[in-house]
Amino acid sequence: MTDIASAEEITHRRVLKIALPIVLSNATVPILGAVDTGVVGQMGLAAPIGAVGIGAVILAALYWVFGFLRMGTTGLVAQARGAGEIAETGALFMRGVIIAAIGGAAFILLQGLIFGGAFLLAPASAEVEILARNYLAIRIWGAPATIALFVVTGWLIAVERTRGVLVLQLWMNLLNITLDLWFVLGLGWGVEGVAIATLIAEWTGLALGLWLCREIFRGSEWCNWARIFDPVRLRRMLAVNGDIMIRSVILTLSFTTFLFLAADFGDVTLAANHILLQFLEITAFALDGFAFSAEALVGNAVGAGARARMRRAAIMSSQWGIGGGILLGVLFFLTGPLIIDIMATAPEVRIEARAFLIWILLAPMIGGPSWMLDGIYFGATWTREMRIAMLQSVIVYICALLTLIPLFGNHGLWAALMVLNIARGITLGLRYPKLEARIGT
Repeated sequence: MTDIASAEEITHRRVLKIALPIVLSNATVPILGAVDTGVVGQMGLAAPIGAVGIGAVILAALYWVFGFLRMGTTGLVAQARGAGEIAETGALFMRGVIIAAIGGAAFILLQGLIFGGAFLLAPASAEVEILARNYLAIRIWGAPATIALFVVTGWLIAVERTRGVLVLQLWMNLLNITLDLWFVLGLGWGVEGVAIATLIAEWTGLALGLWLCREIFRGSEWCNWARIFDPVRLRRMLAVNGDIMIRSVILTLSFTTFLFLAADFGDVTLAANHILLQFLEITAFALDGFAFSAEALVGNAVGAGARARMRRAAIMSSQWGIGGGILLGVLFFLTGPLIIDIMATAPEVRIEARAFLIWILLAPMIGGPSWMLDGIYFGATWTREMRIAMLQSVIVYICALLTLIPLFGNHGLWAALMVLNIARGITLGLRYPKLEARIGT
């Protein structure tokens, strides 16, 4: 059975059709965090704000362990779709959901050990810890739903239904915000109210996500357990996801190292760097849409064995992604001083952040190629090569840190981060022609 839509010509319109809903969807993410903070801030106490903040960070770190399900699902489903193996797209979805259910259940069962360890690593005041534990004790019951939503999102991107991702994100965030206001400001439930609001949003979001993927459940293929647990296909899925997880851990540790080293330059420089990193986070959210376009379209072409179509998908998606990165870099450089003044009131922090604003102009331009290559490699499921390239890049990054920081201080730290992205782009780019040559004709 062939998916006719998957063989359509690769055009700029098709790239944007996938990308723009993701860009809009990502734009809603920071709003929810601001509302969560804002509603507990109305209680007039510092502890509830700290409790929600540290609780959200702990859960984000836990759930991120299964973030590979989003990328792995997109690449594998897009390839199955391109190859006309429609039944396999459903089997991949079910494998991912089963992994999510097992992972979520494990978090619930082990919550005592997990949260105890988390507070040992990140100790808080007694009041904050009590409130945070109450928050976590409620939110942890959403673990299976939140992890399963990685699978839902990955599947929707792979089949080029990113409007569904936008609908899903809007539903969850708007419901969460509405319930936040009602439970906290209306009913006075405090930190527990924020947790309950999020829990309801997560499970109703999963219900909506399953409805958006409802075609999987037509017929009996979705419960074809022989296919779902086929050893060869299962091993490939686990190999792809394992490589993604290792690569993501290394990348995250690299950025964590940046933050830790920034602390050595004092509180003012640390605060300035934190503000400037928000610009990079916004850039990453915006460019995700084009990287996701590459994942879906490249994966589809790889599944069909269409090398020319794959190259066209890679080039077109990258044109938009790199172009968008350059535009954002220039925009941030021009408006940066104003945004810095809005985000910080301390004069010394404002001055320090402005001193390093040049890196925010350079970062999207330098990082754009590596971000887009990530999307291309995820779609093609060249995850082993990604893992190796990431290891090589980090070695270069460590050398840059050791060399540049003693010479240039915080400028050297930012320069080393740029070197990391350059190394990622080069190590992935050099491999691309050889890998592309493996794909059909």
